[in-house]
Amino acid sequence: MPPIKDRFIISSKAVVCQDVDLKGDNTIGPGTIVHPKATIFAIAGPIVIGANCIIEESVILVNRKKDTMRIGDENLFEIGCRVEAPSIGNCNTISTRARVHHTARLTNYCVIGPGTLLVPEEDETLEEYTVVYGAGAERRTWSGRGKVQEADLRNKHLEYLREMLPKFNRLRTTADVGMSSPGMGGR
Repeated sequence: MPPIKDRFIISSKAVVCQDVDLKGDNTIGPGTIVHPKATIFAIAGPIVIGANCIIEESVILVNRKKDTMRIGDENLFEIGCRVEAPSIGNCNTISTRARVHHTARLTNYCVIGPGTLLVPEEDETLEEYTVVYGAGAERRTWSGRGKVQEADLRNKHLEYLREMLPKFNRLRTTADVGMSSPGMGGR
């Protein structure tokens, strides 16, 4: 297998800490926050991360497939989770230490509970508002009640991180970025 060629396109509005481990072809959208010690590996195909996502410490995002791994807007990846899903919609939460296998796809407003292992034997797409929890990866459907409050809370979380992360961490600058496009800017 040939060596992985690094190419990063990071929006000028994104906050990406210096000690994030980026490999391969990665695009990070505007408003997205990437905490220190996160790992984003585009091994076979590119990873495209949408706007206003939060990627916390020790999160591992991996794309082992040749197709583009697309992550929508306003997703939250909590500490220590590992995600290999080829497609993630908008407003999803992958909780602390959860794992999402490459055979799973998430639509919108899905929640993967803390420590949950989502490893379908065959390709599976979770319906909107699906909540997966527990050791047995049990499922429920969320009514959607409270999603406005959830969105408000996530926006406040983003504002806080945009203010605080640069005070205590070095950020990636244009010189640190492998490549940037005129439309995305570099940071």
